[in-house]
Amino acid sequence: MSSDQSPECVASGSPANPGVALPQHVQRHDGTEVELVSFPPGDSANPRNWPTWRKWSIVIAIMLIDLTVSFTASGFSPASTDFAKDFGVSGEVATLGLSLCVLGFALGPMTLAPLSEYYGRSPIYIASYGIFLFFILGTALVQNLGGFLVLRFLSGWFCAVTIANFGGTIADLFEPHETGPAMSLFLWAATVGSPLGFFLFSCIAQHKGWRIVFWALLGICGGLWLVMTATLKETRHSVLLLRRAARERKQRGTDAIEVPDSMKQRGPRKLFKTALLRPFRFLFTEAIIIFGALYNGYLYGLSFLFNGAFSLVFGTGGHGFDVLGVGLAFLGIVVGISIGPITNIWQERYYRRKIAQMGGRNVPEARVQLGRIAGIKDSYKIFSASALAGLGLIRNVAGAGFPLFGEQMFNYLGNQWAASLLAFLAILLIPIPFILERYGRALRLRSPWARQHMDDLTTEEEEEEEEGSCMPKDPGSES
Repeated sequence: MSSDQSPECVASGSPANPGVALPQHVQRHDGTEVELVSFPPGDSANPRNWPTWRKWSIVIAIMLIDLTVSFTASGFSPASTDFAKDFGVSGEVATLGLSLCVLGFALGPMTLAPLSEYYGRSPIYIASYGIFLFFILGTALVQNLGGFLVLRFLSGWFCAVTIANFGGTIADLFEPHETGPAMSLFLWAATVGSPLGFFLFSCIAQHKGWRIVFWALLGICGGLWLVMTATLKETRHSVLLLRRAARERKQRGTDAIEVPDSMKQRGPRKLFKTALLRPFRFLFTEAIIIFGALYNGYLYGLSFLFNGAFSLVFGTGGHGFDVLGVGLAFLGIVVGISIGPITNIWQERYYRRKIAQMGGRNVPEARVQLGRIAGIKDSYKIFSASALAGLGLIRNVAGAGFPLFGEQMFNYLGNQWAASLLAFLAILLIPIPFILERYGRALRLRSPWARQHMDDLTTEEEEEEEEGSCMPKDPGSES
């Protein structure tokens, strides 16, 4: 038996004693035999076997933190005019307070995600978000523009821990065919946070200054950090198995106990090389990721562009709304996004029906109904961290860049033509979900990364795979 199989594959439990593993052994390169540690069926230490209430308490705690990530960016926007007056800068310079924070969202996950392989997910959630709280405190107290902008960038960098790890946490807790509802809430929090944050903090910015906005943000984020700290348990499978192996070696006084190769820690150089370089390779070579990045990047860019555009259209220079009135205008977007988890009930039924029709085989294309760009984790599995990192990078770079030209575009073209231009560009993206649904399998077949996880290959396709013509040069796994 190969030692690079997943823990679910290398272990089998005793039928009479579920949760008790039958020993699995492999040979090292030097010929010595080692025992593999893994999760047997029914093992209570496996996060996928935890009680439902515990799984969902973790998901909800992190989901609330994920909401505050967008609050951190958009919550500043209603107070940006007051900030500009206080520091004597233009509105464009004040917009950097939004853009630099979102730029931190783009770069933070590429460094935070690899750390979880060494320390686990929970310590990274707690420590990174705790450091972020100090940056929010500094932002509320800072007295110069340069310090403010640096603190905004670092705030985005460290609070992006949910972007880096939330998808992985869901995969830790649920079987692949069960991740839909939790991922739906994750996506809801990631998208509704921007308009909801603008509305909530416009209630404060209406009567208070920009510093009070950050003090309020610190209070909200600090309270939710305490909730998360009290709720989290380690979920990363590789970390849990490495700890189990270390205990077994100590208790039994032998070094001949290891984890499967796919669960072993990579060296720092290889780890960060993969984290920093592979997402760009996916962005330039994987059609599925390119389509997803275009679609998500445009939508995410719009969500932050609207922070300035709504102030122009509905504010004192447009329809004459005050700060709170502009915030109320965002509630329509909040309602629209919140319909998503409801419609996802239909999406999940459709997905499960497709899986059943295919005899339990993987059908990522069934995830892209209703225009959702999903199924990337289903398509790339052990490479999904790099795939999602590449998509997230473009999404957040767009989120950082769009606000920088939004105000000028609306001033130059006028409200009607600027909004129409955005609509016309959106129309061009409408075919993407239909293309992925119709040609998704063919695109996966051409991908050296996604092809490895296809379980519906024909005989000819399997023969081609065995010849190694489509294997990538660095097929190291990730999770």
